[in-house]
Amino acid sequence: MQVAERILCRHPFNESKRAYVVPQYVEELLKCYWPGGSDETRQRLPPINEIRSCCIEQLDQMRPDHMRRLNPTPYKISVSAKLYDFIHFLWLNEAPVGELQ
Repeated sequence: MQVAERILCRHPFNESKRAYVVPQYVEELLKCYWPGGSDETRQRLPPINEIRSCCIEQLDQMRPDHMRRLNPTPYKISVSAKLYDFIHFLWLNEAPVGELQ
């Protein structure tokens, strides 16, 4: 994903809700700290004080209406078309199928 690259975003469960967005800022959220069996290089885990500071900084960036204790505004999310397809693939494959008699 690149800055200024148009992306189709979808509501995770309502297929009629979708929109194209053009990000002005892109941040990698997933970092590998425990590679397990993969060949990905392991990142060094930051000290706990640095992790805490990062969390506080991210909470400060949230809109106040989402953070208020009384009647907070719901935080809307969207997913990429690829993630939407993957979620629904898993959902359809794992959901039990009823039997009519």
